[in-house]
Amino acid sequence: MINAAIIGLGWWGKNLAKSVQGNTEIRFSLGVTKEIDPATLEFANIQGMQLASEFEDALQDKSIQAVVLATPHTLHAEQIIAAAKAGKHVFCEKPLALTHEDAQQAIAACQENGVTLAVGQNKRFWPSMVKLREIVQSKALGEILHVEGHYSNEHSTKFFSQWRDLPEESPAGGLTGTGIHIIDAFVNIAGPAQEVTAMVSSMRTGKDPRDATSVSVRFKNGISGYFAMVRATPIFWRVHVFGDEASVEALGENEVVVRFRGGRTERFINPAMDSVCAELEAFAKAIPTPDRAAIPYPISPKEMGHAISLFEAIVTSVNSQKMVAVK
Repeated sequence: MINAAIIGLGWWGKNLAKSVQGNTEIRFSLGVTKEIDPATLEFANIQGMQLASEFEDALQDKSIQAVVLATPHTLHAEQIIAAAKAGKHVFCEKPLALTHEDAQQAIAACQENGVTLAVGQNKRFWPSMVKLREIVQSKALGEILHVEGHYSNEHSTKFFSQWRDLPEESPAGGLTGTGIHIIDAFVNIAGPAQEVTAMVSSMRTGKDPRDATSVSVRFKNGISGYFAMVRATPIFWRVHVFGDEASVEALGENEVVVRFRGGRTERFINPAMDSVCAELEAFAKAIPTPDRAAIPYPISPKEMGHAISLFEAIVTSVNSQKMVAVK
């Protein structure tokens, strides 16, 4: 079992900690947070964790094998690098970084220090997306021509934190909250992007914003794509891959629809599962131990880098109101 520290005990950090309670692959024995109040103390006691107030406490603790980062986005790259230098394996919540350069430095630090790096993209583990990838890889779609996506939710209304309102922490509307998941899906399906055009339409800024972000992408292999996200609207997930023989559409966590030439349709409803627990288990299994070999994390370092390259280009396009080449 991997003994880990959870860094950041906000809303999502607590979700991560709770997801593996009683798990046989990974456990959290330490929680690091600046806000050690009665509620946090009670949560730590229930989870069986000790508490500390400084990131360095986790890095200096020899019993800690890995750190899980649920911290503000601007801290991710430097924390990954510091953890790697301390010999700790790293699971970082999305986005891995906010720029291509920072992502490359973080990835390189982990590779140079021989530690495992994983990024928290739990939608990769949704049964609908597992089935979609299976169908894409089967070549049943023929030649892939186009991808579409949409991910919106109500989290900006339900789970507001002051740091999430800062432009440097949450650029391009809902890109860090929801759009990054579509980016990961697109990169996994279509590969690295070549150029992008993006825009944000905003009705209200500040706490509990009202905005929509639209993105159009051309990938290096010629595939086209577009996706959108709306903050503060009922949750909706859709990834649709179009080929010249068929298309496959993932709807929500569990549903997949395949449409073939001639009008034939197949629909799959896949069993539900805990995707947050699954991604942390996958991270633990990607760490080599004396009694077992590592199983590579499903998201490769190359895909992590491609995703942040596209992410940065989207932000640049929104700010410049121009088409942007992807690094």
